[in-house]
Amino acid sequence: MATDYDAPRRDEVDLGEDSLEELKSRRADSQSGAVDVDEVEVAESFELPGADLADEELTVKVLPMQTDEFRCSRCFLVHHRSQLATERNGELICRECA
Repeated sequence: MATDYDAPRRDEVDLGEDSLEELKSRRADSQSGAVDVDEVEVAESFELPGADLADEELTVKVLPMQTDEFRCSRCFLVHHRSQLATERNGELICRECA
């Protein structure tokens, strides 16, 4: 529970004099009816300047697999032959997947 350190302090005698209704009203005031907002939803609503990439085309040059490369049969990534760990039943497996 948040504490207001700037509020004047009360004596123990004053604390005992609070009525039940006053305590209930303070409790109701301290509880907020607002629902917590999801940070991800709030972050998605912000638009950064220059972040609109809708008109941009991405071009990537794709090279065919070279003779010194292989495709791992587990992760399906292309690796250099130096990364070859094992070959089982004609399936090539890289070191990361072995």
